[in-house]
Amino acid sequence: MFEQIFKNIDDILFKDAGADSELDYIGQTSWVMFLRYLDELEKDKADQAELKGLEYQFILDQEYHWSNWAMPKGDDGNLDHHVALTGPDLIAFVDLKLFPYLADFKQKADSPQTIEYKVGEIFSELKNKIQSGYNLREILEYADGLPFRSTNDKHELSHLYESKIKNMGNAGRNGGQYYTPRPLIRAMIQVTNPQMGEKVYDGAAGSCGFLCETYEYMYDKMEKTTDNLKTLQESTFYGKEKKNLAYVIGIMNMILHGIEAPNLVHTNTLGENISDIQEKNRFHVILANPPFGGKERKEVQQNFNIKTGETAFLFLQHFLKSLKTGGRAAIVIKNTFLSNTDNASIGLRKLLLENCNLHTILDMPSGTFLGAGVKTVVLFFSKGEATKKTWYYQLNPGRNMGKTNPLNDKDMASFVALQKTSPETEQSWNFCIKDINQDTYDLSVKNPNTPKEAPLRPPHEILAEMKTLDLETSFILKSIEGLI
Repeated sequence: MFEQIFKNIDDILFKDAGADSELDYIGQTSWVMFLRYLDELEKDKADQAELKGLEYQFILDQEYHWSNWAMPKGDDGNLDHHVALTGPDLIAFVDLKLFPYLADFKQKADSPQTIEYKVGEIFSELKNKIQSGYNLREILEYADGLPFRSTNDKHELSHLYESKIKNMGNAGRNGGQYYTPRPLIRAMIQVTNPQMGEKVYDGAAGSCGFLCETYEYMYDKMEKTTDNLKTLQESTFYGKEKKNLAYVIGIMNMILHGIEAPNLVHTNTLGENISDIQEKNRFHVILANPPFGGKERKEVQQNFNIKTGETAFLFLQHFLKSLKTGGRAAIVIKNTFLSNTDNASIGLRKLLLENCNLHTILDMPSGTFLGAGVKTVVLFFSKGEATKKTWYYQLNPGRNMGKTNPLNDKDMASFVALQKTSPETEQSWNFCIKDINQDTYDLSVKNPNTPKEAPLRPPHEILAEMKTLDLETSFILKSIEGLI
């Protein structure tokens, strides 16, 4: 049922003149879903207050309740068409009254860690792009059929929302930046193994895939107590995101995964001077796939000790400074980081090796990231002691990766299992950092365990064998002729 509702909404958006792509589809679906979710959340809180003999103070004024503007219903439980806005009247209400009213919550909220502030942030950043009020009326009716109250409902909705994010990435262009394959994320989480009481951070959060998957991982493992759930909800997951749409999608994704008021900040992470990062700003676990290839402005580069225009290299410096001593990190980065000969790359590799234990490098196959032709590696490291030995693993799923053959959890299983003992295999090997070139700190080490191919035979041997085979063939043919 849920999947069909999402499909119906997409079909309507496809017909509307204001929504042009998968990016628009998910952005418009997100704000509608958020208000539908907020309505259910308010009902739940009102019910809980009533059980305690208290009166619940609704976040939204009566006029802006879902049941008043979006789905006013008659006594029969069906939409009251005499009251419900539609056509130009509905668009005018949404654009001129609803969005400005909700955006104003950003100024009125007590703190960024409240649902009120998130309401204000979302509606300050998003704009309604649905041009037809008749299309919007249909979308609201479909959205009203999405239940948010049970855990199972939210779980199913979160999976469908993830599928939309994945489709947005498959659509190409800037959509791909929001989607990291979930099997890779889950493998990174298993290796870093976040624990209750630890703070988990992604400074390039995108759609919050890392934070959502870590929530699932920790929730499944934790003892189900009120204190643990409160800790997981309020003081475990932290993120930052620069792009408007990604921020809104990330908020919605975390809410659907069960985090009511996500600690996601809408900011340019790289705009923060790393010298200002203090112990109180540091985290136990950092998981991220920072954007690469971008060229940051000179004033942004001034926030970092190693100056470079490569966005991913600035993020790596930020992560190194943001990690607590003893903390663990897993960061996706272009494989050229291992071998680039420019001063910034060499300096960054030296910084990493001297301040952290880079214990594992996972080499991912081409096609891991749909729509991106770059090769990537994942750096696994802990902070506090220099690197002595690094274990390399070359992932080889035994097939070409792509839309029809994406990465799956089975592909990652061997790496996760072997990483605990770091053995020597045909796909993995260990490298002592003392053997590294001290001038370049080049980490692009060739696999010494690749089976050697048989040497090519000299031409005279091949010709002699061909003559022998010809003679044998002639003899067999003559024998057959004799029998006939």
